[in-house]
Amino acid sequence: MTMSRWQTGEAEVEQLIRRRELEYVMGSAAAGAPLLVHARKTVATADGLVQADAYSAHVLAYDAARFACNALLAQQGMRATTDGGHYAVERAVRAQFGEGFRPFADLRRRRNELEYPRMPADTATADEAQQAVEIAQRLITAADRLLGQLSFFAQP
Repeated sequence: MTMSRWQTGEAEVEQLIRRRELEYVMGSAAAGAPLLVHARKTVATADGLVQADAYSAHVLAYDAARFACNALLAQQGMRATTDGGHYAVERAVRAQFGEGFRPFADLRRRRNELEYPRMPADTATADEAQQAVEIAQRLITAADRLLGQLSFFAQP
């Protein structure tokens, strides 16, 4: 069975490619499953740190969610460039897979606040870190459900 290109959000993805915020990859770089494995390991580590180190748990939960989103792009033969970065990943997955991936944007923004605090006391709480872990787990599950439906985004 030949799968066709994922059409939802294709104009946004094409724009990200034209602007060199996403690029095509091939071979083992175009496999999403290993990234999902990595996402699951990372979120499990984050979950174990929630009480002891909420800041690190939150950052790791974000990383796990990002790995899940990157898995979807990799499965389509794409990845973000240094020009596009994490924001290009966010835009591509939301455009293609909908508002269910909106929480990734919230995690990304909060991770940036934690990494570049305005005040030294700006850090994550255990409750916030636990919520981040739960969001990451939901995004990993959603990515896992989508992965088998994806094929390469048509290359020129």
